[in-house]
Amino acid sequence: MKGGSSEEAAPAEEAAPAEPSSDEPITIGVTMKFDDLWLTTLRDAMTEYAASQPGVELVAVDSKEDVAVQLGQVENFVTQGMDAIIVIPANTDAVEPMTKAATEAGIPLVYVNRKPADLPEGVAYVGSDSIDAGIFQAEWLAEALGGKGNVVIMQGDLAQEAAQQRTAGVKQVFEQYPDITIIKEDTGNWSRDQGLALMENWLSTGDQIDAVASNNDEMAIGALSAIDAAGKLGQILVAGVDASPDALDSMNNGRLNMTVFQNAAGQGEGGVKAAIALARGGEVEQITWIPYEPVTPENYKEYMK
Repeated sequence: MKGGSSEEAAPAEEAAPAEPSSDEPITIGVTMKFDDLWLTTLRDAMTEYAASQPGVELVAVDSKEDVAVQLGQVENFVTQGMDAIIVIPANTDAVEPMTKAATEAGIPLVYVNRKPADLPEGVAYVGSDSIDAGIFQAEWLAEALGGKGNVVIMQGDLAQEAAQQRTAGVKQVFEQYPDITIIKEDTGNWSRDQGLALMENWLSTGDQIDAVASNNDEMAIGALSAIDAAGKLGQILVAGVDASPDALDSMNNGRLNMTVFQNAAGQGEGGVKAAIALARGGEVEQITWIPYEPVTPENYKEYMK
């Protein structure tokens, strides 16, 4: 496996896994959360790409976003003799037992979408650099706010790298603006319903809120529902991440102000490509980045299907 780090890894289009020419049958085990709209798009892309490759079978199981369940699934994959394993981790701080189970069995392991801090030899990652999403978000909001205002941050699951790094990106930008203040931050656990409840709570305090930086679109859409119910639609800027179909519809309806495109299909296909290459004895970049793209009122229609 070729070395790489978050600083030096090549962009996805330059780091595509090189698959040896072989149709040797292989089976790839996938463990990930099923009950998530964005991840469903990613899983569909995995399934579609695997089906297009001769001799490749994909077996996907629902982790239910539970660390213990997911570890058991990886251990089952090892027992079943899978040729490669793909994991979207429930908790990026709790991957060591899964990594150990796969590597000790000599089974190639590919993490997708949520990057663990440690990637030992023989373990690959395909996904987006989460801090960039927060940076794109905050840069747009800072300009739209004219460099001043009160901002709240809606965070995803705090045990996951994506929530940690997207929040870090937002703060990194706002630190450069002395007149922008982050007055509240809390988790909505990636959920539309929890985003709505969190925004209702914040609005009930009476504090002036000028913008919402949400770690994903689902929470942002929930926040917009609360803002609308409070009669403040159009008075508070809201930014999300993912560029989901619902988010793009919201932008088209003049509700959501901006989002950041995270390429679910690119990550899903890239993860399977890496797993196939490794299972057949090939080499891949240890880290393959799938770039984020800012989606604004000026370009959002380009992302609508």
